[in-house]
Amino acid sequence: MPKGTVGTELVKGAYDRVSYDATMLKEFQECCDHDTGPSFFMNNFVKIQHPTKGGISFTPFDYQDDLIENYNTYRYSINMLGRQMGKTTVAAGYLLWFAMFRPDSTILVAAHKAAGAMEIMQRIRYAYESVPDHIRAGVTEYNKMSITFDNGSRIVASTTTENTGRGMSLTLVYLDEFAFVPPRIAAEFWTALSPTLSTGGKCIVTSTPNSDEDTFASIWHQSQKTIDEYGNELELGINGFKGYMATWDQHPDRDQEWADAETSRIGEERFRREHECEFIIYNETLINPLCLADMTHVDTLYRTGQVRWYARPKKGSMYIVTLDPSAGTGGDNAAIQVLELPAMAQVAEWCHNKTPVEDQVRTMRQVLQEIDTYEPSDIYWTVENNTIGEAALVVIRDTGEENFPGQMLHDPVKAQGKRGRKGFHTSAKTKIEGCITLKRFIEQDKLKVYSKAFLRELKCFVAKGSSFGAQSGETDDLVMSMLIAVRMITYIASFEDAVYEAVNQNIKGIEEKGYADDDDETHPYDEYDEPMPIGLL
Repeated sequence: MPKGTVGTELVKGAYDRVSYDATMLKEFQECCDHDTGPSFFMNNFVKIQHPTKGGISFTPFDYQDDLIENYNTYRYSINMLGRQMGKTTVAAGYLLWFAMFRPDSTILVAAHKAAGAMEIMQRIRYAYESVPDHIRAGVTEYNKMSITFDNGSRIVASTTTENTGRGMSLTLVYLDEFAFVPPRIAAEFWTALSPTLSTGGKCIVTSTPNSDEDTFASIWHQSQKTIDEYGNELELGINGFKGYMATWDQHPDRDQEWADAETSRIGEERFRREHECEFIIYNETLINPLCLADMTHVDTLYRTGQVRWYARPKKGSMYIVTLDPSAGTGGDNAAIQVLELPAMAQVAEWCHNKTPVEDQVRTMRQVLQEIDTYEPSDIYWTVENNTIGEAALVVIRDTGEENFPGQMLHDPVKAQGKRGRKGFHTSAKTKIEGCITLKRFIEQDKLKVYSKAFLRELKCFVAKGSSFGAQSGETDDLVMSMLIAVRMITYIASFEDAVYEAVNQNIKGIEEKGYADDDDETHPYDEYDEPMPIGLL
């Protein structure tokens, strides 16, 4: 008996002889067809374990038929499906067919957790054991995480790590719930996998969406870019992947009553992410995830050096410019934010991690000079004075503050032991104050932001203990520079009437969006209950 079978009669032994009649031969031949074989095989021979009905024949829904076709037709396919849509059942059946009817294939099943990999293999084994001997291949090894067939094919399941599949000659890679693999691991795994795929391998990626900044999201978004430079529709995305999506309303057993009940049970945020396949952040972000999902970036209008401008400065408007310096040695980014007042709109942005402090200050000065050419009513600027900020202040002093257009603002609240210090100081207290203000400004549409890089950081700016910061492996320098900017806005509002009115105006439609409490009176200095870290409550 094959290794791992423990003498079970449910497994066909290697090279076992089978007598075929005409019907059996025709069925086998239909399964062998590379185009129609998978659908025929799964509709006629695969059984599944129903949670209440037990073992029943698999009868695919329309979207599952589409999924099978997508798996089989395209070399690279990416499939985004809601929860409990039967994607694991379809995957198990297709992978089993591929192994048995595409000899000498090596199939890797990579799941984000060991339990996921075991679940897929369990369904493959169950399907295999339900297939009659005249259809199925014999096996030489039959284990929990691998099956080796007598036709030279094998299926191997594993969790997704940086080294998964390394050194294997893969015919087909199936990636399950790829959006939930940790970002660094997913990126490294994908980089290592790419050479295998480029030499002829086939790849199927399936997942419910998670963040729109992970590797799965990147592959998906590229698969949706199907218009060439002349405006013609392409069959595949620019990355060669065919994208397919199935949402809850394609399931024949689900209706609006089901959707309403599910939304009440898990909340709108989770429902939109898990059942409508929207890229809505799951983590405890500073900004409401539904608000983040609705935010979009705009393309850069023009550049001055590496400074990205989203709008040209206007005569008579007011501007604020902030610099959050860095050591410029390849670690944290130095970051500049430029906002127009009283419009409360992002105008420009810059960041870099290898620019020396002297050049960071020079870049800020060039930004100020660019704005000044448009004859604004006022320009206010500042520098964060923490740590490296000391060096930036020295450069400003040596250059001569009078040589910087506009007026340098200083923190109205003196940092302990730093009396008379120029610039803005960031402490634990002022950071939280800035977070509260930024949250309110964005969720109430008071502050308009346009940068793709900034939005990416916002989606990774999450609760950490009693404060907020970037997720592991991500950056938050643009956000930190923006926190200084919103602190400047609240300070300027104390002496500029137009800014005060912009900060305190009620924004129509806040209640409809659901980003603020029903009893919210939109005062910019009110405390937030959610999602401030528990240590602040």
